[in-house]
Amino acid sequence: MDKYKDVISNILSKRYAEDDFSVLTQQEILTTFTSIFNIINIVLVAIAAISLIVGGVGIMNIMFVSVVQRIREIGIRRAYGARERDILLLFLTQTIILSLIGGILGLLLSYLVVLIIQNYFPVYIDLQTVILALSISSAIGLIFGVLPALRAARLTPVEAIRKE
Repeated sequence: MDKYKDVISNILSKRYAEDDFSVLTQQEILTTFTSIFNIINIVLVAIAAISLIVGGVGIMNIMFVSVVQRIREIGIRRAYGARERDILLLFLTQTIILSLIGGILGLLLSYLVVLIIQNYFPVYIDLQTVILALSISSAIGLIFGVLPALRAARLTPVEAIRKE
């Protein structure tokens, strides 16, 4: 291919006075496109990571507000015999459900974007991607929900009544 590239470059150089052209092989073009797509991929991964952290902090804040608003309920549950573990599981379950709802809404939005992009590029969403997205969403909820859940679980009935 390089041989033909040189031949074409020589012909064009003789025909046109200015050297304002470039001849690229298919491999060079493919390498360039691959580099561009790799950079785009890195940027998208960085954006996704930042979005996950921001979403996780948002979930954590929502759960902290939920704990504060439900101090009385937590105190009553503890007074009736709920263990720290029960309260912890209650809030972690709620956090995971909240995260899954966010993940499902994100998947629906992604599906709509894919429907639009499919008109221009061959794009699809496979089942593994859906499962991975929902798993990551749940994991983010679990990770960022631990602190509020621990705070709720460690409240004693007396503290809860006093804070109410």
